[in-house]
Amino acid sequence: MTPEAFMREAIKEAEAGLQGNRGGPFGCVVVRRGEIIARGNNRVTSSNDPTAHAEITAIREACRALYTFQLSDCELYTSCEPCPMCLAAVYWARIPKLYYGNTRLDAAAIGFDDAFIYQQIPLPPEDRTLVMQPLLRDEAQAAFRAWQAKPDKVRY
Repeated sequence: MTPEAFMREAIKEAEAGLQGNRGGPFGCVVVRRGEIIARGNNRVTSSNDPTAHAEITAIREACRALYTFQLSDCELYTSCEPCPMCLAAVYWARIPKLYYGNTRLDAAAIGFDDAFIYQQIPLPPEDRTLVMQPLLRDEAQAAFRAWQAKPDKVRY
């Protein structure tokens, strides 16, 4: 299949989720070695899970299917430019290539405005609208010290 064919599959996922009233009009497929190994569509409203975006659901499915948390030999096709959360998930999964259909401006035009989050991220924590307050850092450091000393840790 071609990149265009895989993108059409992501678009079909967006349409299926929309028609099934699962969430917003977003779809995604994860491809490995020319084969779709996972599909996802937005399920935020049907699952009451604000993290159930198309990319997240597809990445979770791909990781389960491949028994790994790294998808470094995969590509991701998504019907829309990812929000900051999904973009971070793509980075965490080590996916080296991402294709998208609609832009974040297209999404904003229909009421999905990720621009606010994109604007908040580079701000210092004290300048964000989300109140962030450090608390019990000394106590929290214990788990970090234990991780650092753990000889059998699996790095990611």
